[in-house]
Amino acid sequence: MSGDALTQARPRVNPWLVAVAVMSSAVMEVLDTSVVNVSLPHIAGSLASTVDQATWVLTSYLVANAIVLPITGWLSNHFGRKRLLTTVVTGFTLSSVLCGLAPSLPWLVFFRILQGTTGGGLQPLSQAVLLEEFPPEKRGTAMAVWGMGIVVMPILGPIVGGWITDSYSWRWVFFINLPIGIASIILIRLFIFDPAYIRRRSRTVDFWGLGLLALWVASLQIMLDKGQEDDWFSSHFILTLAIVAAAGFVAFVIREFATNEPIVHLRLLGVRTYAAGVFLIAVLGMILYGGLVILPLFLQELLHYTALTAGELTSPRGVGTMIFMPVAGYLLGKRFDSRKMMSVGMVAAGLSLFGFAQMTLDVPVSYVVWMGILQGCGMGLLFVPLTTTTMDPIALPEMGYATSIYSLTRNLGGSVGIAFATTMQLRRAQFHQNVLIAHLTPATPAYRAALARITAYLTARGFNPANAGHAALGLLYGMVRQQADYASYLDVFAAFGWIFFAAIPFLWLMRRPRTGKKPGAAAAH
Repeated sequence: MSGDALTQARPRVNPWLVAVAVMSSAVMEVLDTSVVNVSLPHIAGSLASTVDQATWVLTSYLVANAIVLPITGWLSNHFGRKRLLTTVVTGFTLSSVLCGLAPSLPWLVFFRILQGTTGGGLQPLSQAVLLEEFPPEKRGTAMAVWGMGIVVMPILGPIVGGWITDSYSWRWVFFINLPIGIASIILIRLFIFDPAYIRRRSRTVDFWGLGLLALWVASLQIMLDKGQEDDWFSSHFILTLAIVAAAGFVAFVIREFATNEPIVHLRLLGVRTYAAGVFLIAVLGMILYGGLVILPLFLQELLHYTALTAGELTSPRGVGTMIFMPVAGYLLGKRFDSRKMMSVGMVAAGLSLFGFAQMTLDVPVSYVVWMGILQGCGMGLLFVPLTTTTMDPIALPEMGYATSIYSLTRNLGGSVGIAFATTMQLRRAQFHQNVLIAHLTPATPAYRAALARITAYLTARGFNPANAGHAALGLLYGMVRQQADYASYLDVFAAFGWIFFAAIPFLWLMRRPRTGKKPGAAAAH
């Protein structure tokens, strides 16, 4: 089928109006995911629960979201993309209002499951619509505009969430979605139309595939979210989740390749460029979300900044991203080799992580800001060309399936990154503490001298000489813990930097995008 035939069945609409329509819903979902994090202590106090119990507000959403992500392509093909978009935006908006009205924690968790279920399709749907609406030579620009919202919102989210929670109430974190959702629904109804190759007809539903998908994704997401809290595989609960996730994943893959009507088109991973891009977006998600957790913790726990200040110091990364995403889109439009651009972006982002790994406990604010800007510049040069290059060999009828898998791997990569960062930081802190304590023995002259100095200082400040020695030991141990924590954070930053550099060769497994292709033809990449 020719490109002209595909467009005859629907009105001609300015693609930028379509971009505004789909971006409003996608940005709403991304912002909501990140703003809730900072509100957890307020939610716990308001609903008479502990902070640990309140974390199920996050986990329940992530699990429901992750299950829906990979089946969005099938759902849009089954029900029609416009109808599905209208339904999920409506559902997300209404469930947001219900979250804000929740009278208890169990009800809030239930409404968050509804919100995650409806919100899961927003990102892949919006991405698929944009990639279809814009010709290949303009996709870089479209993805740059879309990406600024998707990448920058998780960075600004904690600041917005903190301000709303402190100034009003945590419930307004959810209520703000109501006007955005209504506007998005109106725009979708006005400007989005299904392409001719979307087949809205009764098809066999792969119930086995859907069930296995829900089983392994839910098990994996809960394992990653609760693993560190339960000390990983020393917990029978976490071990059981790991076994279920692994077995469910294997059974799911076998099922999807065996059936004629798979709910997730795993065969797309046989396209080398697409498979490499899916791997790289998982790495990008890992660094993006893992870094969003570990840097604020470093600033708050070791440099003693407030949560709001720590959030503000992470925002320069968004500034760098916003500057360089349009640059990346412009260069792609000029046929600049996307692989070279991505290589530069990964080197810049990797160097920024090594820069964070050189921080001291008296690091100036300007250093943190400039390293964040450098990382954002790298992300801006990476995100847009990665998306356009990954999707270039995919035929338009398969685009919804492709963006669904792509979005799932990015989100799972983010969950892995957060789990990796928090676990590594704690384990490396224990390691460094053991090393330092091994050198602090009564036989060590430096240890005796330090203990004597601290004891004399406390005695001079009025401590009872009999208690000053014990207090000095406590202060010395506090210094050891601080240094161990400090070294562990630097280890995490360095590890993320090495992961980025190790992923660079995978960029060159991808083929350079072409100027155009027939929408209905499978690519030969």
